[in-house]
Amino acid sequence: MALNVFMSPDDIRTLFSDAMSRMYQQEVPQYSTLMKLVAEVNHETLDADAQLAQQLAANNEQTRLSVERHGAIRVGSAAELNMLRRIFAIMGMAPVSYYDLSSAGVPVHSTAFRPVNETSLQQNPFRIFTSLLRLELIADDDLRAQAADILAKRDIFTSKARLLVSQAEAVGGLSAGQARQFVSEILETFRWHRHATVSLASYQALRQAHPLIADVVCFAGPHINHLTPRTLDIDAAQQKMPAMGIAPKAVIEGPPRRQCPILLRQTSFTALDEPVMFTDAQAGTHSARFGEIEQRGMALTPKGRALYDDLLNRARQAPAAENNTEHQHQLAEVFAQFPDDEHSLRVQQLGYFRYQLTDAGRQQVELHNPQLHNIVMSQDLEPLIQQGWVCATPITYEDFLPVSAAGIFQSNLGSSHYEAYGENANQTAFEQALGCAVLGEFSLYAKQQQDSITQLIDILSGEDTASDISS
Repeated sequence: MALNVFMSPDDIRTLFSDAMSRMYQQEVPQYSTLMKLVAEVNHETLDADAQLAQQLAANNEQTRLSVERHGAIRVGSAAELNMLRRIFAIMGMAPVSYYDLSSAGVPVHSTAFRPVNETSLQQNPFRIFTSLLRLELIADDDLRAQAADILAKRDIFTSKARLLVSQAEAVGGLSAGQARQFVSEILETFRWHRHATVSLASYQALRQAHPLIADVVCFAGPHINHLTPRTLDIDAAQQKMPAMGIAPKAVIEGPPRRQCPILLRQTSFTALDEPVMFTDAQAGTHSARFGEIEQRGMALTPKGRALYDDLLNRARQAPAAENNTEHQHQLAEVFAQFPDDEHSLRVQQLGYFRYQLTDAGRQQVELHNPQLHNIVMSQDLEPLIQQGWVCATPITYEDFLPVSAAGIFQSNLGSSHYEAYGENANQTAFEQALGCAVLGEFSLYAKQQQDSITQLIDILSGEDTASDISS
């Protein structure tokens, strides 16, 4: 089959994310309400902040905002995780970063499958936070063996899905018709199943060990447990949720509100209490699926992330706040030590930036300004920034925060009382199950920044005068 008849991975990813969103809106109607709320908040925010609107437009992020989603899924075995890696690869999504949630009381470790190049991120930055259950963390030997036996007997993928994955790997892609069928078949893995695969007693025993264990083990498929649109003002969204009949979680996870947003802030509505039929004909309920909103800020360098983690740890040592207002106030007091202007974040090398020629800078290039030669030789961009010939804009954080993820999971599983499992990070075992190494987020952001600098220097030196470095 000729390569030019294959649908691009970016287009397949968009087909899948659109289909997932439609399915989740049908299964969880409150998610539709959440999407309307986010669209309203984003519209109001852009109307009130012309500079933000201009910055998003300059980086092609305003277009992607309306389609941006992330989802989360939890699987129970190495074989399931390995197959998901193969599936996501067909959609142009690679595993980025390793997250150990066990230290926060959640018996999983995780990665995030996402696109990694700028063109793909701009088209559709769809992500799936994917967690693997840590069976070895189940203390009860009999219960652990029972869970392993249940997982070994299920296949969460359709036979047609497996066939299409093998075909895509063999020939290098899928035709448009195959891609649509692929999406339809893969969607079955993420669909909700109201019939459990265990008895009520088995479900209760596994839930007693940890609600997430029951969620992963007791159903025919892992079912997506949330989809998350991106808002530009999560505080406004949190405040508006109750008026729209949505009960938000108690506090917004992540850093406090800032002039220069960093990393990731998240909130959610309470997990649904859904009817379930068990194999012994007993009726019950299960709570796992919820709606989430996120606000993304600047990607931090290792130095910036170390400062963030240190301040977050200090903030967490304070007594728990009674409400979000108090929580945010406590956070803001601690995070006052984190610079909150782009100049300081840049010169202190706390965040990653994309460097672009301004209209004024293009004029200087066209005029062959002799100052440019010295700057090109030194590669010191600060004089260009000060003169307004180059602008530096923050690179958006595309990844996740383990403490925040654990906080979201716990609040929606009713498991906040569970103690941490101790230091149980095991990236080697996770990557063995995955079938490859995870990519490092810092190297990806550093490459984005360096690519923009290289392209800029090429233009300033006259080597690439036709390029548009806004991408």
